[in-house]
Amino acid sequence: MATTTTAPLGQTLGSLSEGKRWTILALLCIGFMVAYFDRVTLSVALADKEGFLKYFQLTNRDRGLLNSAFFWSYALLQIPAGWLVDRYGVKWTYALGFLLWSVTSAATGLVSGFHTLFLLRILLGIGESVVTPAAMRWIRFNFDEQRRGTAVGILMAAAKLGPAVGNFLAAKLLLGFGWQMMFLIIGAGSLLWLVPWVFLMKNDDRAREQQAKQVSGGQEVSLARVMASPVIWGTIVGTFCYQYFVYFALTWMPAYFKESFHMSLNDSSIFTAASFLCMAVIATLGGFAADSLIAGGRDAVTVRRSFTIAGFVTAALGLVGALNTPAEVAMWMVIASLGGLGLTTANYWALTQTLIPGGAVGRIVGVQNCAANIPGIVAPILTAWLIDVTGGYRGPIMAVLFFLCLGVTMYLTVINRKYAPQAT
Repeated sequence: MATTTTAPLGQTLGSLSEGKRWTILALLCIGFMVAYFDRVTLSVALADKEGFLKYFQLTNRDRGLLNSAFFWSYALLQIPAGWLVDRYGVKWTYALGFLLWSVTSAATGLVSGFHTLFLLRILLGIGESVVTPAAMRWIRFNFDEQRRGTAVGILMAAAKLGPAVGNFLAAKLLLGFGWQMMFLIIGAGSLLWLVPWVFLMKNDDRAREQQAKQVSGGQEVSLARVMASPVIWGTIVGTFCYQYFVYFALTWMPAYFKESFHMSLNDSSIFTAASFLCMAVIATLGGFAADSLIAGGRDAVTVRRSFTIAGFVTAALGLVGALNTPAEVAMWMVIASLGGLGLTTANYWALTQTLIPGGAVGRIVGVQNCAANIPGIVAPILTAWLIDVTGGYRGPIMAVLFFLCLGVTMYLTVINRKYAPQAT
């Protein structure tokens, strides 16, 4: 069948059917979930005092360093990974990255020393660096503005379901078979995802990119002009602030629930899973609601900014409540806080693509996702230091609150259409 490059963006190109479009999105969602399975296994293991911690003789400082190791390579490689995705397409860059991180995750169950463990977490970050640039590039060229928030919301819901399911699954495997088998089973089992990906995914990025340029009249914003814009710097700061809370939860929440509320490892994993599950549901609903308002004629930038700000504010209010209520109420306030942040999830990503259109999607997403994952370095280490200094988790929660307030400031001020870069 001959292909065409003149169909409106978001409609079918060549042989890609509507059903195939959503099937690929589903595969991307499963890939995101698997990526997060492999990230949270360590945070679960780090709450295992009599097994994993005792085996490696880990201090709080060691725990913070191990939690951050993944993000050193993952954050550093976001822009290069975006370039690779833009240059070589989504299919094979994603497949090779997936293979590397799955094998690395499985190998973690075989190590016996701290330094090897640290190195494997860095390799895991290298493998997973392609995930977000690849997924966002594919969505950009396969969903129009009226459906993009829903697509991103579903994808980001999967990114939250990953920790929810992963924490629960990892705890069950650790308690049932030990930490070594937990890593081996989750890492090796992930490789099954590659089979449908290789057979169903097309390597047609360039044709779709040309289609997008034709629809926009060939207008494109250069990466240099993007980087000179106040919008991208506001987005970088706002993204950091959003993700600081997420990575505090991702790396320390099992230990937080266990040590602050005297839960068992099993119960702490359930509460951590519930927090991310709540966030996933609200992220999907928030993306769909914003799309519905935009389809009804509301301004896309105004709608997505409003949802983003509402998520930050809701999360901050939840944490304030957690600091000022009894323990049996505080744990539920933390879940509500992370869930409320879901209003931001789909919309802050979609807003970037609305304000900064163009062909270099992978690189622009790489810039934003670099900012999104620097908190993966900062949050674990800063949290560990604050726990040692203050003797508890009140200091770490106050740090999260600070960044949430800073995020609101960015979206109220510089992340605005009037500061958006213009095509040359």
